[in-house]
Amino acid sequence: MLYHGKLQELESYLRDGKAPPHFEMAGPREKIYFDPSKLKCGIVTCGGLCPGINDVIRAVVLSLHYHYGVRTVFGFRYGYEGLTYRYGHEPLELTPAVVDDLHQQGGTVLGSSRGPQQVSEMVDTLEQMNIGLLFTIGGDGTLRGAQGIAEEIGRRGLRIGVIGIPKTIDNDISYIQQTFGFETAVSEATEAIYSAHAEAAGARNGVGLVKLMGRHSGFIAAYATLANSDVNYCLVPEVRFTLDAFLQALKKRLEGRRHAVVVAAEGAGQDLLEANAERDASGNIRLGDIGTFLRDQINDYFKKAEMEVSVKYIDPSYTIRSMPANPHDSAFCLMLGHNAVHAGMAGRTGMVVGNWRAEFTHVPIAAAVSERKQIDPRGRLWTGVVSTTGQPRELV
Repeated sequence: MLYHGKLQELESYLRDGKAPPHFEMAGPREKIYFDPSKLKCGIVTCGGLCPGINDVIRAVVLSLHYHYGVRTVFGFRYGYEGLTYRYGHEPLELTPAVVDDLHQQGGTVLGSSRGPQQVSEMVDTLEQMNIGLLFTIGGDGTLRGAQGIAEEIGRRGLRIGVIGIPKTIDNDISYIQQTFGFETAVSEATEAIYSAHAEAAGARNGVGLVKLMGRHSGFIAAYATLANSDVNYCLVPEVRFTLDAFLQALKKRLEGRRHAVVVAAEGAGQDLLEANAERDASGNIRLGDIGTFLRDQINDYFKKAEMEVSVKYIDPSYTIRSMPANPHDSAFCLMLGHNAVHAGMAGRTGMVVGNWRAEFTHVPIAAAVSERKQIDPRGRLWTGVVSTTGQPRELV
């Protein structure tokens, strides 16, 4: 459904006889750019683990081999480190036999890392190894790195394509409706919520507190909440809350129902914690631990109120992100991998394979990293969360 302003904008294009902005459809093309018999390809995986990475690696290798007859595919180890000479990581040659059962395993067979490397050194490696196509599997930081590599390739006038495949468990890449691993993460998160509810309901004034992934975007927390109507409070980075308002609402809930379930995305409530100037290898500010903070604050608040509570804290983050993909995500990864190969073989570069309204698309990397996708506090998703939990729309 289009908002009124967007509808007017679309009508102005049609009235002027112009094609409105649109995505290029993904898929195989009639003509290809590379000679498969001479082509060498590379795959790199960066950032945190996510269900489905191995599925994507497998899909890319098998599509290159069986759809196009490409026989040489290298997997660069430990992220962009594998594309520089400094670390001494030997590439892994990927064949159909090597990737045969990868889809049954979590993690990444190539290893991963965070942090930027020298773009010039990475392009040197691609040039020296005669790589014609590089597939980068990762999130915002990885795509920015891929953009830098593509730009350096352009400056050198090289014939090397760079194709991104979006990997972020938080589902926060712009112009891409859903990233792989997200559905598996939501499914596994609901299991943790079931456990939290059982613990909370099994004790007088029981509180089940679950921390989920979501540094800047709370999609996992929101969808897991919708999938489980036992959640009473969902806290996400996009919606500010105050500690006093939250604790007072929680006290009222316990007085009336004797148990409560709280789901918090890892990036929620960061303004309540001490400011942290430290950054990780990717340049991201290290977040404070909202889970342990809320656990301690809940215990302190009710102790002062002379009201006994039983708080059970669950953080399933590392368990979830290292899981193998569920069947739907596995199928999704297969199609992403296939469409990435089709795009690369057709000569596309500097783009990421996305999906929009059930169609696979080509998205310029510049667009994908232009801003972070987040929950709209006035939108339908958050309205659904508030309606399901019964929490105040604003906990301030």
